[in-house]
Formats: sequence, C-alpha cells, structure tokens
Amino acid sequence: MRKYCEECGREVEPKVITKKETYDVCGEPIEVDAKVLICAECGEEFYCEEFDNATLINAYNEYRRGHKLLLPGEIKKIREQYGLSQRSFAKLLNWGDKTICRYENGSIQDKAHNSLMLFLREPENMRTYLTENEIGLDERQKEKLLNTVEKLEQDTEYQAGRRFFELFFTKIPCKENGYKGFDYEKLCAMVLFFAQKNAELLKTKLMKLLNYSDMIFYKENGISMSGMKYAHLPYGPVPDHFDMILGKMAADHIAHIEVLYDGPYEKHQVIPECDVPKGVLSDAEMDVLNRIYEKFKNYGSVEISDYSHNEKGYKATKTGEIISYAYAMDIELS
Repeated sequence: MRKYCEECGREVEPKVITKKETYDVCGEPIEVDAKVLICAECGEEFYCEEFDNATLINAYNEYRRGHKLLLPGEIKKIREQYGLSQRSFAKLLNWGDKTICRYENGSIQDKAHNSLMLFLREPENMRTYLTENEIGLDERQKEKLLNTVEKLEQDTEYQAGRRFFELFFTKIPCKENGYKGFDYEKLCAMVLFFAQKNAELLKTKLMKLLNYSDMIFYKENGISMSGMKYAHLPYGPVPDHFDMILGKMAADHIAHIEVLYDGPYEKHQVIPECDVPKGVLSDAEMDVLNRIYEKFKNYGSVEISDYSHNEKGYKATKTGEIISYAYAMDIELS
C-alpha cells in the first residue's frame, strides 16, 4: 500500500510506528500507545482512519479502567443475559431510547448509570429492582423478565459455573488479565475458532495461539479478548489453570482433548464438539484471530513454542510467574 507524501512530492512506501499520544476524554488527558502510519523516507505522518479509531477506543477504555466503568462489551453481556433488546433495557432503566445503544457502541456512561448496570448484573438484584421500582416495561414484558430472572436463580449449572470461576478466575480487571474479567464464553469461542481452522490442532500450539490473540488484541484495543492470565512455563506462555478450563469445556461438550500415539510419543489433539457461537466474537476480535491464524498456520507446536520464547514478556519472567499484558506492546508480528 503506497501513499502520496506531500513532503517528498511522490508516492512512497509507508511504515507503521508506535508512539505516545494524549487524548482528551471527558476533560481528562489520557496517554496511550498509538499506531501511526508515516513516510519511511522523511517521517511525515499519514492519516489512517483504522489506526486513529483504534487509538481512540484504546483511550476510552483506559479512561474507563481508571474510573472503574463497565466496558461496552460488558454492558451488552448484562443486557443479553436477560434477553432484552437495547430499547427494552433502556425502558427498564427509565433512560432515553438510544442510551444503551450509545453505551454499547462506545460512548462513556456516567457513574450513576454504571453503578445501576453493575448492580443489575446479579439476577437477585434484578428481582429486587423489578419489585421495588416503577419501570417503563409493560406487564407482559415484566413477567417475561421475571421468568428469566427465576431461571437464572434456579439454574444450578449457572450458579455452579459462577462459583467455579469466582474461585479460580478473577472478575476484577487488572494488568495481569488485560483489564478484563475472565470471560468463559469468549474463551470457548476462541478455542473453537482455532480448533476448526487448524487440522489436527495440538494443545501446546492452541495455548500459544490464545496467548498471541489476547496480547495483540490488548495491544490494539487496550483490553484483552478473554480476560485470561498467562503463566511462564517451560514450553512458553500458557493460560493459567488451563487444564481446569479444558475439563469444563469437555463437560459442557464444547471441546475435548484426545490423546493420540505416534510411536513412543503422545499427542494431545484438540477436538471441537460444536461450531463457533454466533455473536460472541466481534469483528475486531475475529480480525485478530484470523491474523494470528495466518501468521502461525504453518508452525508446529515446537516451532511456535520456540517463537514465543523470544518475546520480551517471556524473557523477563521466571517459571510460574504471570506475564503482564504490559509486555504486549513489545510484540511485533511480521
């Protein structure tokens, strides 16, 4: 992709650099790492809508983290948990019709709205809200919502899943999980994506593909994709407690590991049991997954493990330590 450089007076081959930029978000200066397209010869900057939009999203997410605000995807997940449209959710909360649509598309919510949505994430709190507040839903909609709440409260699998993840996987955003609470549904979709794209995908390679996907998404968007923590182990970065997650995936009939034998060697192959669920992965997430797949599609487990050993985050940590997402900024995939 060649660009016309006004400084050089001709078409040139641009290159991408990363630099610090400051954005004004709600009256507060937010400094983020920005990808910028420049002339390789004179350094003149080119306009790139894709990079500018990604940097702005990164700045907004940095602001949200600093003020402990829900991210757009988290707001959407709360709404969809109750089977509500954007308009119905806004009516439930007595907000303007377009309010939820704006929040899910990136507008920053005020703290009062954020606190209410955070409160309603728990089904028992939604029941309390429905019984103690005047809401904009009609009786039929209210009854349907109460039935959904009751099913969530009585769903032993839902409650067991919550206890399971609360015990081992934090919902509190931090640098170790890429400022995103662990998202089991998202991780399952990522596993299924790679298992269906890679013939005879082995467990060791999958773990590296997940790591690169989360790290690159964090680098470009300021938040990880799955909320997984990654530990430094001898064969490269590995999702923390990953065997436990694979056990749950097998129990949920999402994917399982099949042990194959090649002479004296064992091969642990990932077998998908269903398709990638629709609507779980965003276009931006799918773009990163596809890029990671294309980069490593011809790598074997040993090759991708060796490749991961050269990353700064791996070199800077010791066996068993969690690799901070801060090191994502040092990853360059040619």
